[in-house]
Amino acid sequence: MSEVVLKSKLAKQAAQQMGNLTTEQKNAALLLMADALVTRQQDIIEANAKDLERGKQLGTSASLLDRLALNESRIAAIAEGLRQIAELPDPVGDTLEDFQRPNGLRIRKIRVPLGVIGIIYEARPNVTVDAAGLCLKTGNAVVLRGGSAALFSNEKIVEVLHDALNRSALPADALQLIVSSDRSSVDEMLKLNGLIDVLIPRGGHSLIQNVVNNASVPVIETGAGVCHTFIDESAQLDMAISIGLNAKAQRPSVCNAMETLLIHEKAAAKHLGAIAEAFTGAKVELRGDERAQALVPSMHAAGADDWGTEYGDYILSVKVVRDLDEALAHIREYGTMHSECIVTEDAANAERFLQEVDAAAVYHNASTRFTDGFEFGFGAEIGISTQKLHARGPMGLPALTSTKYRIYGSGQIRQ
Repeated sequence: MSEVVLKSKLAKQAAQQMGNLTTEQKNAALLLMADALVTRQQDIIEANAKDLERGKQLGTSASLLDRLALNESRIAAIAEGLRQIAELPDPVGDTLEDFQRPNGLRIRKIRVPLGVIGIIYEARPNVTVDAAGLCLKTGNAVVLRGGSAALFSNEKIVEVLHDALNRSALPADALQLIVSSDRSSVDEMLKLNGLIDVLIPRGGHSLIQNVVNNASVPVIETGAGVCHTFIDESAQLDMAISIGLNAKAQRPSVCNAMETLLIHEKAAAKHLGAIAEAFTGAKVELRGDERAQALVPSMHAAGADDWGTEYGDYILSVKVVRDLDEALAHIREYGTMHSECIVTEDAANAERFLQEVDAAAVYHNASTRFTDGFEFGFGAEIGISTQKLHARGPMGLPALTSTKYRIYGSGQIRQ
């Protein structure tokens, strides 16, 4: 029996126990897990140092090494995240509907755990803790398959969390980590119908598409973000610059960062020079279409591939459009249904943009960087769904539940 099958079976058995736990038991376990992370932070930092050293030897970029690195302050923040999850309302058992039929049947619709959640992600060890906390809080078991770049860190973190779970009412087998770094372990998870109830991929475009295209287990698609900001003719220049810089340069590696700036031709004629200067001052490389280059000759030329690229870096494609119609058409062609923004003082244009753009989050005069579970008031998030079924947008605790109908009768039979 392979590691994937064995650990998924253990998780499935544990999931049957998880549904019977009280909110108080789950919260107590989360607090024990948080305390254990802090108590054993030096063990975790030592394991993380092995991952960092291996990453340096393999030529991993500085930005990826930074996402991988753990220190005392980062571990404290991760532990605090668990404490915050413990404070959030538990959605399991919530009554969504309660009604009575003419035949006397009483029907209640309640939230229940999904079961076993498989999460496939890349080199961010904080996801190991966040995912465990969110899944356990909602009464789910979880099978984690992290990237090989964080293998030592993830193994140590899960060891620490297991020690805490063994001192709680929760079954430690509800948290499983796939240690194998072989690609086949991912492929195996994708086909484990009956053991894994849903898969959530977190990472780059290629990882997400591999899971979406090859899984027979249901998938919640997350993350890929080719996000746009459209500066309309009536936009206030200072606001447009402020929103644009925040959306692109505040943290360019994340999925809700802007990748393409669209600007109305009349606004471009007046302001593109000042806007470009602000971006280059923030060390952002600009790649423009012909009209943008004509107004700002220092821009690099945008190629056909730029419009659909999620850079995750200090690079921004810029396109001058005739009007709102052309902006909407561009977003329809190249957007990934993540987050889109219009900067405008025209209420009719704003309403049309909000109505017609097909995305999980659509903004008027605010940065796309707000697409985040914490910023929406959901506490932590498991990811940002860009699909339409089950969950869409930042996924907090309710998104990790399904529903069940409970029907109460007094001997009714169907005629």
